[in-house]
Amino acid sequence: MSLPKLVVILGPTACGKSGLGVELAKQYNGEIVSADSRQVYRGLDLGTGKITPEEMEGVPHHLLDVAEPGEQYSVARFQEEAYGAIDDILSRGRLPFLVGGTGLYLRAVSEGYVFHEAPPDPTLRGALEALPTQALRDRLTAAGVELDEDCFNNRPRLVRLIEKLENGEDPHAEAERKPRYDVLTLGVSYPRETVCQRIDRRLWARIDAGMLEEVATLRSQGVSDDFLEGLGLEYRYILHYLTGELSSVEALADELGRAIKRFAKRQVSWFKKDKDVHWLDMEGDPIAQARILLDAFLA
Repeated sequence: MSLPKLVVILGPTACGKSGLGVELAKQYNGEIVSADSRQVYRGLDLGTGKITPEEMEGVPHHLLDVAEPGEQYSVARFQEEAYGAIDDILSRGRLPFLVGGTGLYLRAVSEGYVFHEAPPDPTLRGALEALPTQALRDRLTAAGVELDEDCFNNRPRLVRLIEKLENGEDPHAEAERKPRYDVLTLGVSYPRETVCQRIDRRLWARIDAGMLEEVATLRSQGVSDDFLEGLGLEYRYILHYLTGELSSVEALADELGRAIKRFAKRQVSWFKKDKDVHWLDMEGDPIAQARILLDAFLA
């Protein structure tokens, strides 16, 4: 029997994944499942670039705002909830689009990773969670573990990889796969210089819209600095500004902008490893290009 159809839209930050997903979902009777490891949290809106209700244009979106800040949210949980959302969309005769930039989340669903992880050791986990993020990275790289873009600033993922090492598991081992869907993967990107320009414009637009105030509000509501630090990028650097480590908004924007550009470069390296991605020319007519691929995929 043929597998049900799933369309994946991926690519680095600030390259138009959300807008493309909305436009294609409107044209193909679709709904969108978000694949972003930070957009699952309520209240993390401007800092994550979360799509607004107006930008959704009536297209249903799933797996946004499904966890509280500070709550542990794993790739295994994401996979389970994404499967549920996708199967519900398919049951109603609509086309699911999995859209986002978190490579591990995307692959867990599109490739059907099978998770057989041993339960964590609370004593070891407590000791690891007391370490700074860089110390966790150093421990893994010293053991020869390559850190992809999803791990680099993801403290829970770094901790879990070390737990695997201590448990005698191989973090490099290929995950067992049981694909559930027939997948078409569309990639969005721009030349490096254009990506950097788009990052700079979007960063200042989000600062002007209240991104700094968003982080201050989260702190006032009891969200811990450790959690914000662990989120990386916007939340880490804004935290440093709010605590006086960065002296001005201009210094914040400069350091954060450079960090986001490095992150985007890592995302491109991660996604380019996947030979099944159909990369769209975003400076041309990506909708027309995507329609040709979608029509052939769905025929």
